[in-house]
Amino acid sequence: MLKHRGFPGRLPGTDFQFTIRRANPRGVTAITRRERFKDRKPADRRADIAFMQALWEHFGDQPFERGNLDAGRLSWLFGREVIAAEEDFDPESYDALLVIDEAVARASFPDAFEDF
Repeated sequence: MLKHRGFPGRLPGTDFQFTIRRANPRGVTAITRRERFKDRKPADRRADIAFMQALWEHFGDQPFERGNLDAGRLSWLFGREVIAAEEDFDPESYDALLVIDEAVARASFPDAFEDF
């Protein structure tokens, strides 16, 4: 499992996790698309924005390996702002390649791109 050095481990001041420390010995947690409803808590929205900003700062528009990125946090963005970068995508692989759909991400999280 690739560890993304320099990637924030969590949203500061919260328990919202962005990365995992080690591979799950019981198997890899699959990335699935989770619905984001309009009544989500503000803290959840802040975590989504911060995670998208960290993804953009580290990877930009280039494909990246899932590695130690948290499956739960990725699942909130998967299928919309973050998409599979390969046709034979395996949602249960730490080696799976993902890419940011920049147009969708900028529309969904304009605050994550303010400094760029």
